[in-house]
Amino acid sequence: MGACMRAIQLNRFGGPDVFDVVEMPKPLPEAGEVLIRVRAAGVNFFEVLMRGDRYAVTPQLPMVLGVEAAGTVEALGQGVDISLTGTRVAPPLFASKRPFGGYADYVTIDAKLAVPLPDALSFEDATDSMVQGLTAFHLLRQSPPAGKSVLVTAAAGGVGSLLVQLAKRQGASTVIAVAGSRAKLDLALSLGADAAVDYSTSDWPARVREAAGGASVDVVYDIVGGPVTAASLQALAPGGELVFAALGRYAIGAAELEAMITRNQSLRGFALLPLLSADGLRAGLSELFHLAASGQLAVTQGGRYPLGPGSRSTSLAGGASLDRQGRADTLAILGKV
Repeated sequence: MGACMRAIQLNRFGGPDVFDVVEMPKPLPEAGEVLIRVRAAGVNFFEVLMRGDRYAVTPQLPMVLGVEAAGTVEALGQGVDISLTGTRVAPPLFASKRPFGGYADYVTIDAKLAVPLPDALSFEDATDSMVQGLTAFHLLRQSPPAGKSVLVTAAAGGVGSLLVQLAKRQGASTVIAVAGSRAKLDLALSLGADAAVDYSTSDWPARVREAAGGASVDVVYDIVGGPVTAASLQALAPGGELVFAALGRYAIGAAELEAMITRNQSLRGFALLPLLSADGLRAGLSELFHLAASGQLAVTQGGRYPLGPGSRSTSLAGGASLDRQGRADTLAILGKV
């Protein structure tokens, strides 16, 4: 029998208890691939939805979730430059032929997709900058914020906290953050938001308009969906744009769409993967990693949760119970909302 590794496996749909820490064969790199010893892996909200079979696509079980990771190159497949051995890298599994598997000790990926990490960037911060960072990065490419007033939903979450910072860097005239608690609002303000509004109150769209100086915002970046989408339209200016990035949580109907038409507003859908080319993926991640490593992009951290029997890692993977993320000395399972 070959070498084995640990992994967190999803065996059935349900609550956090459906995950098990199991042993499985350690993967071998194919030609052109690298084997990476994983040091940190991320938990994204869509994976929590997958766990409960509430995502747009039902995954085939059993499976090992985890679409983003960071670690060290340990072995090379045929034809790979030997100088990559020992390199600190981030493998964007979500853009590879094997898009899952990060909740494990090892992963393999095409060597051309493994993005080198700056020395000053931790594995944990790199992981936090991948799916969330690219989502924020491309949301702003789809609808540039320069000179505009913008509204960011879930502004203290994984995507929202980066979106607030990047929108300010790219010249937004006003960034208004909305979130559901005082602590989250304070975090958004500390990251550069010009104003912050609690959207657990029924009149929050009116408070957004007040924060915008009595006007409405030019762009809404909605990464929450559900009833938040329709409410955010009350704060969107005539001729404004709603950028919807909450796949599977679309909840506006014909009446809201007709109202948008009469106000000359536009609706732009957003899905990350179709926007990613191999070169664009590497360039985007490299830029995000540079910003984070140089302190120009703040990445917050929570506790440490190692992978192992009886640890809280399976609960984190199952519930994404942290507001931001946790990390570990070996393989970290990072919960991000």
